Amino acid sequence: MKFRSYALAAAAALVVLPVSAKAQTRLIIGSWAAPTHEVNTTLFPHWAQEVEKATGGRVKFEIKYNLAPPPGFFDAVRDGVADASWVFHGYNPGKFVATQVMEMPGLGASAAAGSAAYWRVHEKHLAKANEHEGVKVMALMTHGAGVIHSQRPIKSWADLKGLKVRLPGGIASKVGEAFGAVAVTVPAPKVYETLSSRVAEAVFMPWEVQKSFRVAEVTKHILEVPGNLYDGSFAIVMNPAKFNALSPADQKAVMSVSGEKLSHFAGGVWAQADVAGREAAKAAGNSVSTASPDMLAALKKVSADIEAEWVKRATGKGYDPKAALEELRSTARTLDKK
Repeated sequence: MKFRSYALAAAAALVVLPVSAKAQTRLIIGSWAAPTHEVNTTLFPHWAQEVEKATGGRVKFEIKYNLAPPPGFFDAVRDGVADASWVFHGYNPGKFVATQVMEMPGLGASAAAGSAAYWRVHEKHLAKANEHEGVKVMALMTHGAGVIHSQRPIKSWADLKGLKVRLPGGIASKVGEAFGAVAVTVPAPKVYETLSSRVAEAVFMPWEVQKSFRVAEVTKHILEVPGNLYDGSFAIVMNPAKFNALSPADQKAVMSVSGEKLSHFAGGVWAQADVAGREAAKAAGNSVSTASPDMLAALKKVSADIEAEWVKRATGKGYDPKAALEELRSTARTLDKK
């Protein structure tokens, strides 16, 4: 599939260029994941490289850590603590409704295709809700399909009832709670600690966390759900004042390597991270199972109720939520075939 392969090949071939002495503007990217996470080792260095090339060395990025807790990076960028960062929408309950279109079960497409489709749907529909007021959206992305990592096997949805599960927020939490999971809410960097101390016995997260957050060490089982159990919703955002302080030519140059192009690349990076996560799970001897037809049928019913409830909450925000969801899925699946 050419579309998906392009993103993966681009990420794999990443070469970081040496710093030029001609820099006029140095911007800080704040990040909340570990320095070894793919977002920090591949995605942000790639964006920094592309921005530097596009601006002739006039604009550069530098990554810094621990500028805010993970849920605080929207405000950190808005307030100028960081010039740019990535935001997980599920960390801010109640603030984001439109972006939950990306989190619904059943996308049925890769992270690269889903991320590119997400950008298109945001530009056409979701931006009208103005949920990112105070920051400038530079790209949107989703991680790979969410799976269930657990310390004991999940053979049916009944096995979730009463189970303490780290749920990520947003739609994924609604799915888990619909099947009786007891929600444990912690940011991703706290997942290892939460599982090792048995505060939670399972997590809803993508494959990549088996390696990136060492979940392979504290779980034994992974349940995959064909068609995607859920997807995560992220934005790469920038402080508007810092962006507007760039020359018009540099603003145009930065956007030429952001938007859909960066969204697509970001999805490919998440796909690479999932491959590494699978390898970590295999090395740890963790078992992998697939949701049964009965589980899929039950998930379809729960998803229909969640979608209907979301459409009600999203109505009246300046766009058609049902059309946005349909377009996201159709666009992602079409792009996934290219």
